[in-house]
Amino acid sequence: MLVAVSDTHGRAEHRLAGRTREAVAAADAVIHAGDFYTGDVLAAFESAADRLYGVVGNNDDATVRNRLPESRVVGYEGVTFAVRHRARSSTALSLFGREHDADAVVYGHSHDPGVETTDDLVLVNPGSHAQPRGNRQSHAEFEPRPGGGLDGRLVTVEGETFAEFTIEND
Repeated sequence: MLVAVSDTHGRAEHRLAGRTREAVAAADAVIHAGDFYTGDVLAAFESAADRLYGVVGNNDDATVRNRLPESRVVGYEGVTFAVRHRARSSTALSLFGREHDADAVVYGHSHDPGVETTDDLVLVNPGSHAQPRGNRQSHAEFEPRPGGGLDGRLVTVEGETFAEFTIEND
C-alpha cells in the first residue's frame, strides 16, 4: 500500500493518530505533500515510514527546505505520481502532471481533502491528518489493482472511507 499525507504543521512530532498512523506504519511507501513545519517533524516521519517521499511546503523551515525538493516524481506499482505542495488551479495541477508524464498528482496546501478526475489524470489532495482547518482529518491510501493501476480512497483518522477512485496506468 502507498499512503499520502500532507500539512502536518508540527513542531516536534509526526502527529499521526488512529487509522492514519496504522496506514503509515503498514505502507510500502509514504508521500508527504509538504508542510512538515520543522526538521524534527521530517525526522519523525522518516522514522515512522519505511520509505518517505516528501516535498517542501510553504511553511517548512530551512532544515526541511534544505533536505527536500519542491516537487518530485514517485513511481508505485507501475503508476507515476507527480507531487508538489501548492497549486493555483486544477488546470495548473494538470499541466504539472502532464509535464512529468504522471498518471496522478498528489498535492496539499488547502487542508481540504478531495479527488478530481480529468481526461488523463487523477488529482488527489489527501487533506491534513493533523490540522484540518474545518475539514475532515484525513489521508489517502492506494492499493494495487489486479491487472494494473491502483484503487484509491480518502480515509479519515477514525478509519471512515469517504471517497473512492481508480488510477489507471498508461
